[in-house]
Amino acid sequence: MTTVNTTWHHIRRSPIQSFTALILMIFSFILISSFLVVSSGLANVLGYFETKPEITLFIKDGLDSSAIEKTKQDLSNYVGIKEVKYISKEKALEIYKQQNKDNPMLTEMVTANILPASFEVTVSDAAVLEKIYQNYATKTDVVDEIIYQKDVINSLLDWTRIIRKSGLIITITVILISFFSVASIIGMKTTNRKDEIKISRLLGASNFYVKKPFLAEGLFYGFFGSFIGSLLIFSIVILTRQSINTFFDPVEFISNNIGLYGITLLSEILFGCLIGLLASWIGVKRYIKF
Repeated sequence: MTTVNTTWHHIRRSPIQSFTALILMIFSFILISSFLVVSSGLANVLGYFETKPEITLFIKDGLDSSAIEKTKQDLSNYVGIKEVKYISKEKALEIYKQQNKDNPMLTEMVTANILPASFEVTVSDAAVLEKIYQNYATKTDVVDEIIYQKDVINSLLDWTRIIRKSGLIITITVILISFFSVASIIGMKTTNRKDEIKISRLLGASNFYVKKPFLAEGLFYGFFGSFIGSLLIFSIVILTRQSINTFFDPVEFISNNIGLYGITLLSEILFGCLIGLLASWIGVKRYIKF
């Protein structure tokens, strides 16, 4: 009987144990693939905000044109300034109406007088934003409020850290559970077949020959578990990427590079095979000494 046939025979003789090991592997790689997709998307969102640094200074009502021009000139003098754009009350009203054109009830009662004028400052170096903020935060006679992407980036960083840490902990925990479950299942199967193994050894079979079916079984769980789990998540991601990217527009949250998914799938399959092989090696090592 070949190794493949013997392995399949082992799997069929203990269907519940085999099914449990396979499901645990599939679930592990569903989590791994989901974690990779979400982490990559969050990195793209952060990258977008970090490469488009901007700060908005809302001007006090009643400020005369000379004070506005002086403020604009002061802002332009900072090193690393790309553009200083003045948004008047009338322009702010146009932008507001454009943004809410599909909801006329939000625009009926809004006039230019209740909207603040502002400066939108774009820089080439995000470090300049902090300098501008520190300098204008105390100028309450000119500036009413300051908003810049540090708040957005910090919030994103906080959420990214939470998601990555919790996702990593959960993923590692599930992988370890799968690993030791496979090792325990292979170990139990080895113990249940100790008489067969003894007979094989008496007939001259080498240790490696006896172990091969058990190692192949672990490889089976690792290969198909990683393949099914990863393929499931990547298929869902590819099918829904258009709507997800539309939601995060203009950020490409989900990559449109299909080849990248192929490379990642192959990497996860290799990783799954390694986990399955190591788990089965530990499982049989207890009974059959290498």
